[in-house]
Amino acid sequence: MWPIVLAILRRNAVYITLPIAGVIGFIGYNLESLISDKYTPYSPSIQDLRAQRQAQSLSESTNNVEKLSVLERNLSPSLQPKAKV
Repeated sequence: MWPIVLAILRRNAVYITLPIAGVIGFIGYNLESLISDKYTPYSPSIQDLRAQRQAQSLSESTNNVEKLSVLERNLSPSLQPKAKV
């Protein structure tokens, strides 16, 4: 009996698995919609954040009275001039 049933299932596997997969997918989709939170908070785009950072750094650099060269900006503490007391 089992060899006959398995032969029928093997021959019609495509027609049997498609409805089963559809039912499982439908149940999973509805279960996920019940469980998960659908709210996605707003966040500004990466381009907007980058433009804001560039504008902020530009405004900060224009406020500095003292102009530093690239080499003076990352000068090691041992090479910095001594402060007069």
